[in-house]
Amino acid sequence: MEDNNIEQPLMVKSHDIHIDTDYAKWMAEIKQRYRSAQVKAAVRVNSEKLLFNRQLGRDLVQKKAEERWGAGVVEQLSLDLQREFPDADGFSVRNLWSMKQWYLFYTADDSLILHQLGAELQQIENQHFQKLHQLGAEIDDTKLYQLGREIDDTKLYQLGREIDDTKLQQAVAEFPLPFALVPWRHHVEIISKCKSIEEALFYIGKTIEQGLSRSALINCIKSNLYEHQGKILNNFTEHLLSLQSSLVQEVLKENYDFGFATVGHEIYDEAELENALTQNVTDLLLEMGTGFAFIGRQKEVVVGGRSRKIDLLFYHIRLRCYVACEIKVMPFEPEFAGKLNYYVNAVDELLKATDDNPTIGLLICSDMNKTDVQWSFHGISTPIGVATYNNIRIKDMLPTQEQLKERMELLQKELRETKRLMNKQ
Repeated sequence: MEDNNIEQPLMVKSHDIHIDTDYAKWMAEIKQRYRSAQVKAAVRVNSEKLLFNRQLGRDLVQKKAEERWGAGVVEQLSLDLQREFPDADGFSVRNLWSMKQWYLFYTADDSLILHQLGAELQQIENQHFQKLHQLGAEIDDTKLYQLGREIDDTKLYQLGREIDDTKLQQAVAEFPLPFALVPWRHHVEIISKCKSIEEALFYIGKTIEQGLSRSALINCIKSNLYEHQGKILNNFTEHLLSLQSSLVQEVLKENYDFGFATVGHEIYDEAELENALTQNVTDLLLEMGTGFAFIGRQKEVVVGGRSRKIDLLFYHIRLRCYVACEIKVMPFEPEFAGKLNYYVNAVDELLKATDDNPTIGLLICSDMNKTDVQWSFHGISTPIGVATYNNIRIKDMLPTQEQLKERMELLQKELRETKRLMNKQ
C-alpha cells in the first residue's frame, strides 16, 4: 500500500494516472471557483479601501478642516498618517486632496450622497455585466490581472480575508458595488478629467465591462469616448441581430484621433497615412479600442485573376468578427461604400469561420456629409459604419534637431539669469 504520510521526504512529480472527462471537468470547476474567489477577494478589499477614502474625503469637507485647523492641515494629516502607518500607501498629500475631490465630485449638493447613485450604477451593471460570481467564472487571467493589479497585494489580501460578511454587507449598503469593481487610481483619473457625473459613470461602466487598465482608461477619456461612442453613422440595425448591432455601435466611434501618426507633408496620400498608422500599431489599437487585434495591412484579395487590397484588417475578440477597414484621406464619396461592401463580402467568403459573426466594414475618412452617407447605405447588403479622423501630425511642422537645441540653450540661459537675479536679491 502506498505511504501517503506527508512527513516523508518526497519529490513531487506528475503521475501516470488515468485522466478522463470527469477529472477534466473537476479541474475546470476548481479553476473556476479559484478565479471567482480571487475576484471576490479583490473586490472586498477594494470596497473597504474606497469606503475609507470616501469617509476621509467626507471628513475633510464636513469638518471644514482647513477653516478649523488652518490651511496646512492636509499636509499635517498626511505626515501624521504616514508616521502611524509607514508601510501603507495612499497617504500622500496629493492623495488626500484626491479623496476630498472625489467626495465633492459625487456630492454637488448636500442632498446627493454617493450611495444614491447605486440605482443608476446598478442599471449599468444589469445592462453590461454578469453578476459577480459569474464574472469570476468567465473572467480570463489577463482581464483578472488588469482588474486586480492595483488593488491586490499580499497584505491587502490578508486584510480582505479578515472582513466578515456582515461588515462587507454594511460597506456595500453604503457604497455601491460597481464602484468597488474599479481601482482607486482609476477613480482619480475619472473625477479629474470628467465634467459630469453621467460622464464619470460611463467610464466606470467601461472600466468594469472591458477590464480597462489605467492607461487604457486614460486613452478612452483623452479620445472623448463618452461623446463619440455609439454615434457612428451605420446600417447595423438592418444587417445585424439586435444584440450584435448594439455591441458593434458601442465598440466603434464616430471619430478617431490619429494624433500618434506623423506624415511628411500637409498633402499626403492613403499609403503614407496607412504606413504612419501601422508604424505605431500599439497606439493604433489603443485608439481603435479594447478587443481589436491587428491582422494586417493591404491584405490581398484575388478574384478572377485580379488583385485588390484591404487597407487594414482587424479581428475583434469580443464581437467575434473581422473588421475590414478602409482609410480615405479625403471627404466621403458614395463609391467608397460600394468598395467596402465588396471587401466585407470577400472576408465573409474567404476568412470568416462558421462560428464567427458577420464581418463589419469600417470606413474612416477625413470628412463626410451625413446625407451622402445615409443615401449610400441604400442597396448595401453588409453592415458598414462611416467615421472620420483628425489630429494627424505634420513632420514639417515639428521642430528640427537644431531648433530644439537652440530652444534648450535659450531656456538654460533664461534659467541662469533668473538664478542670478534671485541670488542678487
